[in-house]
Amino acid sequence: MKQTQFMNGKRYYSLDSYLKSTFGEKVYRLSLNAGMTCPNRDGSLGDRGCIFCSAGGSGDFAASKFLSITDQIEQAKERLLAKTSCRKFIAYFQAYTNTYAPVPYLRRIFMEAIEHPDIVALSIATRCDCLSEEVLDLLVELNQIKPVWIEIGLQTIHEKTHQLIRSGFTLAQFEDAVNALQERNITTIVHLILGLPGETKEMMLASLDYVCKLPISGLKLQLLHVLKGTDLADYYEAHPFPLFTLEEYCDFIVTCLARIPEHIVIHRLTGDGPRNLLIAPLWSTDKKRVLNTILRNLKLTDTWQGKDLSIHGRTIDNL
Repeated sequence: MKQTQFMNGKRYYSLDSYLKSTFGEKVYRLSLNAGMTCPNRDGSLGDRGCIFCSAGGSGDFAASKFLSITDQIEQAKERLLAKTSCRKFIAYFQAYTNTYAPVPYLRRIFMEAIEHPDIVALSIATRCDCLSEEVLDLLVELNQIKPVWIEIGLQTIHEKTHQLIRSGFTLAQFEDAVNALQERNITTIVHLILGLPGETKEMMLASLDYVCKLPISGLKLQLLHVLKGTDLADYYEAHPFPLFTLEEYCDFIVTCLARIPEHIVIHRLTGDGPRNLLIAPLWSTDKKRVLNTILRNLKLTDTWQGKDLSIHGRTIDNL
């Protein structure tokens, strides 16, 4: 039976609750690096990536690509076991576009991860335009061994913003990918970035409402980070745009949660920017404070009706 947090009769279904109800205990993600690139970097679509993407391809916390997948898993486990007693893990292929490689290579690295005895699921971050029929067939095969999640970065539904951030794909391509994954019973998680330049809260909510009507299983709500070395940093310097304050963001997250259907698992409510790269907003480095502020705002909202909304420090990484 899944654990839930209630709001106005709706459920806020946290990843931590989902993992405990599915696997019977605490589960942690291990960020891996498969040495991929991206069509937005290798010249196929562009050579500078999306404007917000760091040199690490959004995998700044992933392990070294020069290690085998097994060695990356063992190193990441060792770091976690110094702080926790967890026994089950998700192999999270995070850096760059993790289906953008020949299928034989994908099969080798994904099988190496999925066959590890401590791995209970694969989570694969990719682009909607990098899911060929051959890749989809491989995902179906893997999904018969252990659960496979595909994480797709949509970020926004607004074409003007897509052009600004240089995403390089269309909303139609995104819809096709989600439908193709749904037809094959592959768990789909969508990323949205909150606070992109020029977007109002109404625009962000329109993106949220759109994805919530699709056959997806999970959502990641990501606060926009301005990182050193990105084109977004140059844009921010030349064209300063307003960023969320801590209170504004946490209040907006409460608004978002009120609109998300109860069956959708919330995989992320904020995000971490590497401290050595983060330009703004600097308050986001204190993730515990951010989550505690969201909790406080939830408790102060009349519609939460005094339900138990505990967020423990031990589960912060899975919120």
